[in-house]
Amino acid sequence: MSGEIGVAVIGFGLAGQVFHAPFVSAVPGLKLEAIVQRKGDTAGKAYPSSRILRSVEEALKDAAVQLVVVGTPNETHFALAKQALLAGKHVVIDKPFATTSSEAKELKKLAEKQGVVLAPFHNRRWDGDFLTVRRLLAEEAVGRLVTYESHFDRFRPLPRENTWKEGANAANGLLMDLGPHLVDQALALFGAPVGITASVRKDRDMTDIEDAFDITLEYPGYAGHGLRAHCRSSMLACGAAPRFLLHGTKGSFKKIGLDPQEGALVGGAKVPRAGEGEWLAEPESQWGTLTVAPVPADPGTLTRTKVKTEPGDYRGYYANVRDAILGVAKLAVTPEDGYRTVRLLEMARESSVERRTLKVEF
Repeated sequence: MSGEIGVAVIGFGLAGQVFHAPFVSAVPGLKLEAIVQRKGDTAGKAYPSSRILRSVEEALKDAAVQLVVVGTPNETHFALAKQALLAGKHVVIDKPFATTSSEAKELKKLAEKQGVVLAPFHNRRWDGDFLTVRRLLAEEAVGRLVTYESHFDRFRPLPRENTWKEGANAANGLLMDLGPHLVDQALALFGAPVGITASVRKDRDMTDIEDAFDITLEYPGYAGHGLRAHCRSSMLACGAAPRFLLHGTKGSFKKIGLDPQEGALVGGAKVPRAGEGEWLAEPESQWGTLTVAPVPADPGTLTRTKVKTEPGDYRGYYANVRDAILGVAKLAVTPEDGYRTVRLLEMARESSVERRTLKVEF
């Protein structure tokens, strides 16, 4: 393939406006050829050089479009992705990759048959705090890790009105909204667990969706001893829980606060084109703290160090997709990753209903 890869973003809600169009536009080798927005003119005003289409079919028939990004409501992901794959397009699917593991497996097989790239949008592998955790684990900064906690919380005591995200559908709810990010990050760090125990709940006074979950993934053979990875989220978290909390044989690492990229974009920040400017660095006030006992025999004597957060950059996700399409790099987030994440979310629901630990098998 020569020249730029033409991209069509389907949907111009939060996903299209914040996570897809800005980063596609900022990656050399990709061209935001078209945006599918059924109604309104916000996409045209934001991206006047892109064509605004009113139907998915227009995008799929367009020879200038090689890559389709599905950024529509959750329940539509499978059908639209399948339609795009059948049209011979490369596809990025916003999370969740699919509503069920059987759907995820079908998409994976179809992409293989069509010989195209299919990528789950697990962009939070490019969060600065996650990259910092990955580095600290590689350095064994807390010694042998025994407990990993990952929180992604919100405070929304009342359901939002006029949004599909609050609709009573198995594709919606906190488990399918933030669960894919937390579970995928654990899989990226530690691989497949052997067991899963979960509580998936409706904690608010009024809600049609699952608005809280606690998932524990078991790794009994990790580093020769064992590890428990906890993924947690709630819509009733008014006080800030640590985004990441690591406990190990030498000490602990605590990081509070979310990666700043989403907030900056919602606030109107513009993503510079790669190579033409720095994107976003987290302020020192938000850096995490590493607390260790230099002498294990003297656990009361501790040292505390602020740890600079690695730069987060969602442009890296789309740069990798570009390179995978061009055949010069392996895909970082694979359809198998998408399938395993969805399967674990399914099992979380099963574990919660049955109130027991389930053996994980893919």
